[in-house]
Amino acid sequence: MGDILDIKTVQECNCCLGCKTLHPQASVICLDDNSGVEQRSIRFDFYTVLLIDHHGDSSCCCCCGKKYYDYSDATVVFLSPEKAFDMTRDRALPRKGWLLAFHPDLLYGTELGRAMCGYTFFSYDRDEALHLSLKEKNKIVSCLQGIDEELHHPVDMHSRSIITHHIELLLDYCKRYYHRQFVTREDKNKALIDSFAGYVDGYIEHGRLRSGVFPTAEMCASHLHLSAQYFIDLLKFVTGKTLREYMETKRLATAKLMLVNGLAPARVAAELGYPSVQCFSLMFKKITGLTPQEYKLARN
Repeated sequence: MGDILDIKTVQECNCCLGCKTLHPQASVICLDDNSGVEQRSIRFDFYTVLLIDHHGDSSCCCCCGKKYYDYSDATVVFLSPEKAFDMTRDRALPRKGWLLAFHPDLLYGTELGRAMCGYTFFSYDRDEALHLSLKEKNKIVSCLQGIDEELHHPVDMHSRSIITHHIELLLDYCKRYYHRQFVTREDKNKALIDSFAGYVDGYIEHGRLRSGVFPTAEMCASHLHLSAQYFIDLLKFVTGKTLREYMETKRLATAKLMLVNGLAPARVAAELGYPSVQCFSLMFKKITGLTPQEYKLARN
């Protein structure tokens, strides 16, 4: 028995989980025990949305990063193609839940295909999963049942469009619920952003900005023990800024403080990685309405 079960196609997925293939590129599977999957981990070569139902399976109530401040009726995990997943140390899939599988080829030329990059949660780590209330779980299950109903219709020229519209609706609800989860995790998220701000302060204090290179999303996320994409989305949600915008704001605030503390504009420009003092002066005046020297004099 291997440690990882590699599933290459939607049809193979159906066979492994005892489900009939209704469409070669999409499937909705109601999970029940999954005794046929013996491997500890599973990997799909297509998009997978896994809804883990916590009712009737107490062993997974604390899975996938769920904390006391999260809802506990269900958890949703989003897997991009070739991303491995394990439910627990000994089991690849939950005993109860739903699995939506859809191949990237299904999306070609569709609205969902063009919008897919906006569903960034497919790049999140397992412990950054979505945790649902009972009402939210019922809505997602209803969406899955809508997809399944269309899959039972004979395949015709409209099937691709209708199936992908149903999937897009499900993903839009998940995007809404992720935003709600950011709200219900407000205190936790504030602590994370405060830790990130401290990391940036240390980055500047240790002179690492002198080269003009900002820390990458991967560097910041690693400091917070998050995936890069989750960090990017969290920062945008909490501050309204991209990483670049946040760093530029932080750099300007530091420049103001350094000027007030008596440093010359040329020194400030060098310490904060501006290409030249002229560039620093132009950017500073554009934002504040004053040159660095005028700002320095006005504050002293």
